[in-house]
Amino acid sequence: MKSITINGSQRESVGKASSKALRNAGQVPCVLYGGGQALHFTTEESSFKDLIYTPEVHTVDIVLEDGKKQPAILQDVQYHPVSDKILHVDFYRIFEDKEISIEVPVKIKGSSPGILAGGSLVLHKRKIKIKALPAHLPDYIEADISSLELGNRLYVTAVKSDKYTILHPDYTVICQVRVSRA
Repeated sequence: MKSITINGSQRESVGKASSKALRNAGQVPCVLYGGGQALHFTTEESSFKDLIYTPEVHTVDIVLEDGKKQPAILQDVQYHPVSDKILHVDFYRIFEDKEISIEVPVKIKGSSPGILAGGSLVLHKRKIKIKALPAHLPDYIEADISSLELGNRLYVTAVKSDKYTILHPDYTVICQVRVSRA
């Protein structure tokens, strides 16, 4: 899985007043959870451009002033209700020996005979929640639709792998080919 580096500086004071002062200075307060003590730090809002505003999924390497890398994943983002500016970001620390659950995008591959016959492809799941070790996390999951006829569905059982576990029920539909109205 691709990784993005975010440079930050550790916060000394936490609370409402200090967070508001940081936001006015163009900084975003962040917290890194996991592994005992929570780590409070700040970074610039522009560093989240490639992490939040993309359909892809990335891991994050948080680098503070001391130079130590903290591998993490994005847990939660809080936005301002009117201006949609980022108010606060939560990260969760990754450990190499612990499985994590994350939503991974689905990429459709192949051409379906049902679509060529006049049907239309309907996507039900754009992302699938999986559980895996950080070394086995895929960038995306490929769904092959080359065997779908008119009225057929592609279930999550068709994209199973030994490297990860799918956290959806087996009857969950990824996509289907429907007969068009005309």
